[in-house]
Amino acid sequence: MSGHRRSPQPAIALPTPRTADPATLVIFGATGDLAKRKLLPALYHLAVRHALPDAFTVVAVGRTPMTDEAYRDKVSADLDRFAEGPRDEARWAWFARRLHYVCAPLEDAESARALATRLEAIDAGHAGPVGRVYYFATPPSAMAGIVQRLGSEGLLVDTAERPRRVIVEKPFGYDLASARTLNHELGQVLAERQIYRIDHYLGKETVQNLMAFRFANGIFEPIWNRRYVDHVQITVAETVGVEGRGGYYDEAGALRDMVQNHLFQLLALTAMEPPISFRADDVRDERVRVLHAIHLCTPDEVRQSVVRGQYTAGASHNTAVPGYREEPKVPPASTTETFVALKLMIENWRWAEVPFYLRTGKRLPARVSEIAVQFRRAPLKLFKGAQAGTLDPNLLVVRIQPDEGISLRFQAKIPGAPVRLGNVDMAFNYTDYFAAAPANGYETLLYDCMNGDPTLFHRADMVEAGWDVVAPILEVVAASPDALLHEYPAGRWGPAEADALIARDGRAWRNSE
Repeated sequence: MSGHRRSPQPAIALPTPRTADPATLVIFGATGDLAKRKLLPALYHLAVRHALPDAFTVVAVGRTPMTDEAYRDKVSADLDRFAEGPRDEARWAWFARRLHYVCAPLEDAESARALATRLEAIDAGHAGPVGRVYYFATPPSAMAGIVQRLGSEGLLVDTAERPRRVIVEKPFGYDLASARTLNHELGQVLAERQIYRIDHYLGKETVQNLMAFRFANGIFEPIWNRRYVDHVQITVAETVGVEGRGGYYDEAGALRDMVQNHLFQLLALTAMEPPISFRADDVRDERVRVLHAIHLCTPDEVRQSVVRGQYTAGASHNTAVPGYREEPKVPPASTTETFVALKLMIENWRWAEVPFYLRTGKRLPARVSEIAVQFRRAPLKLFKGAQAGTLDPNLLVVRIQPDEGISLRFQAKIPGAPVRLGNVDMAFNYTDYFAAAPANGYETLLYDCMNGDPTLFHRADMVEAGWDVVAPILEVVAASPDALLHEYPAGRWGPAEADALIARDGRAWRNSE
């Protein structure tokens, strides 16, 4: 039985956001893929929403010689491909005037001084003090050196009137040791309050709504614990392959690329205790406590609770696609995983003995990111004979992408003389209730950083706590690269061993099509 959906409520108009604090955003790697696909479209969307101040400037830093006008033409062409909706010519003109380009590889002090001179000239054109945000859309290996050169030129001196902040893209290290090294190198030049480690998943509206859902509604928090929850599934599935990034991806793999950051943060928001306030560090304290409470597996436990997979040739949306080892820049004998499933236990009072099943992968049948909380089954004696089969448990699903929203499945009687039960879904969808699509993660996080709000960013201890959990898995794989690795055809929900992982506990994955 499927639930009858009522007509959507009249859409609620979104309030105009408060204008962000005055800021100059300096983007290193400004001609790269991340900048053209995500960062510049996000900033343009903020401009369309009138969320940026008049005292706002983008300084794009790259290696290719280019004039300001040439860079503006490039951004205009990129927005035609990657921005949402038709061009707002008036807002584009406003935005384009604030785009500047500097060719400064920052491999020596001279180029750093040239950047400093340009930034000082831009600041002089503003009527009052302006903050500055440095965004590193660069390889992790380049970050520490650039930060040191910026520091040596006095470009990172942080004051209340002229804040200086740095946004660092993942990966935050390659393992626990490298993460600690990166944190130490950044900490030699910057205070922790200046470092904003970005994870665009945390900027998605539905992820933020998870806290509002839990802590602003009295009906769910009392049952959000081991007495009522049977298990939790967190899935981040992609239909695409490595998309030409075979060289990078083969060094990372699904475990490093997705689990240690995206999935662990979704887990932390799902399992955290109520913070004493919504101040940034109060919220982040509770998130990191969840990561510290995750049971650290022994090598034998890793082999029982982790499955790695690698896609082979198959079909994606009825189109033949190559296997991972046939992708460009991927070694033909690679043992890097493109899929990982794992079972984790959180050893605290709220979640003891409740398994959390996490999985992520490429070349899966559907693009979906969701958190599914399955509650314990109701007693069956009262409904014996009322229907064929078993009584389905209640299920709460937080859909992060696509079709952002929340649904709750419960049992209801099917009309008619016999007592028969069926599933009914109550669903909340953002596009039904609000007069705009939810902002993407980069819009939210760039806006927050300009306003000095680090709530949705990673802190150093969070990064290290996440690496601490995956360290035993990485050790098993380092000792035997083929360990836990199984093949699956592209277009399937991972290897059969992943199904067996959850089936051993009498449960099954929730597969969306």
